[in-house]
Formats: sequence, C-alpha cells, structure tokens
Amino acid sequence: MNDFESLFRQLDATGMAPPPTLQGLVMSLLLALTLGQLTAWVYTKTHAGLSYSRSFCQSLVYLMVIATLVMFVIGNNVVAAFGLMGALAIIRFRNVLKDTRDTAFVFLTLVLGMAIGSQRIAVALVGGAFLLLLAVWLHVTRFGVRSHFDGHLSYRMSGLQSGAGVGDLLKRVFTRYCQDLHVVTVHDTGDEVEYVQQVRLRDRKRGNELVQDMRGLEGIGDVTLVLRDENIEI
Repeated sequence: MNDFESLFRQLDATGMAPPPTLQGLVMSLLLALTLGQLTAWVYTKTHAGLSYSRSFCQSLVYLMVIATLVMFVIGNNVVAAFGLMGALAIIRFRNVLKDTRDTAFVFLTLVLGMAIGSQRIAVALVGGAFLLLLAVWLHVTRFGVRSHFDGHLSYRMSGLQSGAGVGDLLKRVFTRYCQDLHVVTVHDTGDEVEYVQQVRLRDRKRGNELVQDMRGLEGIGDVTLVLRDENIEI
C-alpha cells in the first residue's frame, strides 16, 4: 500500500504546475490520445441505442487531446484562462446530444483531458480506469433495464401440426436461441393457433436466425420477432 501511495504522489503533481516543457507536452498529448481512444472504444462496445455516430466517437478522442492542450495553454495564467472563455463564448455549438449517456462521456473526456494537461497523471489514470470499468459493468449487468425480456415473438401453428412432432422441433429451436420464454396470449381459431410470447435471447444478434429456423419448420408461419430498444421502456 505504501508503494502504491508513493507511486501516486510521484505521478500526481502537487501545488502549482511546473513550467511546461516540450517533452512534457508530447508525453501528455500521447497519453491523452491513448486514453481518449480507450474511452471511445469502451463507448462503442457498450453503446446500446440506435443513434450511434462515428463522428461523435472520434470527437471523444479529439476532446480529450484538446482539453489537455488547453490546460497547457492556460497554465497558471489567469489572463489566458479568461481569454479562452471569451473565445468559447463566440463559438456556437449547434449539435444537440440526444442521449444523456453521450453527455456523460463528453464530460468524462473533458475532465480526463484537464487532469492530464494539469499534470495530474495519477488522477487521470485511476479515475479513467474506474469510470471506464464502471461503464462496462453497467453494460454487462444491464443496469437500469426493468424488463427481463428482449422482445416479443409471434407465430402461427397449424391446428393439424400443433400436437405432432413439430412441437418437439420447435422446442429444440427455442432451447438453442432462447434463454427464457413467457406465453402472453394464445388464440385458437380452429384451423390454426396463434401464439405471442415474450422472449429473452441468448444472443440478441441471432434473432434473425431464430426467425429463419422457425419459418423452416412445417406448420409454422407468420413468424415475427420484435426486439425492443434497451434505452426505452415500453
């Protein structure tokens, strides 16, 4: 523990920032570039919405490097800080972030860039690692999702086939692709039976394979799978 604390103090600057050097500037920009790319990669892998933007992902890298450079420009100069604020006031940002999670990542890149630019290297590394791991954990655990199921599956089964071997074949397909099933409605018209089920897939990306395999079964028709957006509760 003492070794970790001593390393933390060595990496982290204390008091007023020392005069910037060319070597320090280059190392800080490279660190910001690396950490910015890691942040953008985590954002891409954990993104679950429909409004993914490649330019926004690249902007996360730009913002961290720019924030680092800004901190070097300002340094301990109050006049430069006020001048930068005036310049930013002139610029109009017309891009509206529709997802609050995107706003959080923008704020994260700015804070980490400011930490690197002010030579708070340990703060940037420890804080960045903690927050990126937090983003991965929230994504893996599906934190905030109220519904247990991924969507709704509807299909029709011929009344002549409902009691035959097609039921066993259908059960095998469900076992292969579905982690959990819950019957919502069953409508028997005599000639056919219409089913609507809630499904939790083993892999959301294989939903089309589930539909194709079901359509290949004799007596099964009108197969439709509707997956919901994890960011919107219906």
